[in-house]
Amino acid sequence: MKNEAKILDPMVSQSVNQRLSSLGIRAPCRVTAVSSKGSVTLSGTIQYEHQRAMAVRAIRGVAGVQRVVDQLRVIPTGQHWKTDPKG
Repeated sequence: MKNEAKILDPMVSQSVNQRLSSLGIRAPCRVTAVSSKGSVTLSGTIQYEHQRAMAVRAIRGVAGVQRVVDQLRVIPTGQHWKTDPKG
């Protein structure tokens, strides 16, 4: 086993969420980051495809992240962030 301190999942999740926010990936985007044993799963919705690559690349640089699982969906143009489900 490597001789390095383990970083706890809550600390990784907090760092990931801070990194996403600093990139501008916050409301109206709806992204959830869950960390488990160094693996971070991103799920939810983003506005534009370029946000996906930016988020994944940035998260790979967070201490304690060993793997990023991308489950993000891009909301099609014209359907962005409707708040009234009746349309």
